[in-house]
Amino acid sequence: MTVDAQISAYLEQALCTGKADNCPPKLKSALQHAVFPGGARVRPKLCLAVASACEPGVDLSDALAAAAALELLHCASLVHDDLPCFDDADQRRGKASVHIRYGEPIAVLAGDAMIVLAFQTLALKAPTYFRELTLVMADATAPPNGICAGQAWESEAEIDLEAYHNSKTAALFVAATRAGAVSVGASDAGWRPLGEYLGQAYQLADDLRDAVLSPEDLGKPAKQDTRNCRPSAVESYGVSGTYQRLRGAIEAAADSVPLCAGTESLRQLIHAQAVRLTPEHLVQDVA
Repeated sequence: MTVDAQISAYLEQALCTGKADNCPPKLKSALQHAVFPGGARVRPKLCLAVASACEPGVDLSDALAAAAALELLHCASLVHDDLPCFDDADQRRGKASVHIRYGEPIAVLAGDAMIVLAFQTLALKAPTYFRELTLVMADATAPPNGICAGQAWESEAEIDLEAYHNSKTAALFVAATRAGAVSVGASDAGWRPLGEYLGQAYQLADDLRDAVLSPEDLGKPAKQDTRNCRPSAVESYGVSGTYQRLRGAIEAAADSVPLCAGTESLRQLIHAQAVRLTPEHLVQDVA
């Protein structure tokens, strides 16, 4: 079974609990709509890659549970981010946003439900390292530095760009690297920088893509940062400057991988992701 198939299977199992026959039909459908078909599943794949790098050949049951929990938290953040009170986006992953398809009340509840289902998944599927993984996921979700804080920065009159990006984007990448190590019994010491650099890279790439790609390429509305007066790297550093910072973050991420059995393979994975991540030809055209 491929990594994508394994992640999908765990996500389906997680949603089965929430989509029992007595679940309100709209909420049941909205959960499925929010999670499937998914995006690149970058965060869960990172979690599994770190787990495999730390302990090659080890059973990945707890890591798969952590990977599914991470994706549920990510999907919840996307549903909430698209709401009219935040980005007011009518598309996500090339289809209607949850609030467009099912209405705002169901979208709010679907996002809340996925956060709870993430922790339920850990309780049911990761018994060995449940406590440790729960603390990692809680750090990535709750204030002061989790994704809830990241969304909250958008309501401040003055936004700390670094804190905003660290909590809104990097928090789940840090959780992915830490959870990958913890889920196979390894120490998470030393894995935070990799998550932080990758989070920076993905946020810089997201700002670039928002500035230079079309809605058709993105699968969601473009120029959202400008429309919503959100701070962005492109606004601060320009297209060329943001691109250079992105390349630097990717190199720093690769260099930060701790020494372990799979260090080199993980570095190769990071560089491969960088190719997919960067709209290089468009950046050069605009710059």
